[in-house]
Amino acid sequence: MTRTVRRIERDPGQDLSLSVLAREARLSPYHFLRTFRRLTGVTPHQYVRRARLRAAALRLAADAGRVIDVAFGSGFGDVSNFNHAFRSEFGVSPRAHIAQLERACRGR
Repeated sequence: MTRTVRRIERDPGQDLSLSVLAREARLSPYHFLRTFRRLTGVTPHQYVRRARLRAAALRLAADAGRVIDVAFGSGFGDVSNFNHAFRSEFGVSPRAHIAQLERACRGR
C-alpha cells in the first residue's frame, strides 16, 4: 500500500484507475479498495482526487497559470468538474485562490 500511495503522490495526474492501482498492489480491485480505505480512511478515488487538487493548488501558487491549463495538467478532463472539486476541497474557486495568494504577496 505504501508503494501505491507514493505512486499517487509522485504523479497524481497520470492514469490511476482502481484497476491500475490494484494491479500495482498485486491485489484484486475489490480487496485493494477495501484495504486502501481501511488504511487511509478514504477510497483510492478520493485520495487521487485530493492529491490532484493539492498539486493544482501548488501549481496555481507557483506560476498562476491559466486555470484551464492547470485543470487539464492535473488530470481533470473537465474544467467545470475541476472548479467544483477545487471549491469543495478548499472552500474557494481556483480564481479566488489565486486572488488570495496575490493579496497575501502584496501584503508582505
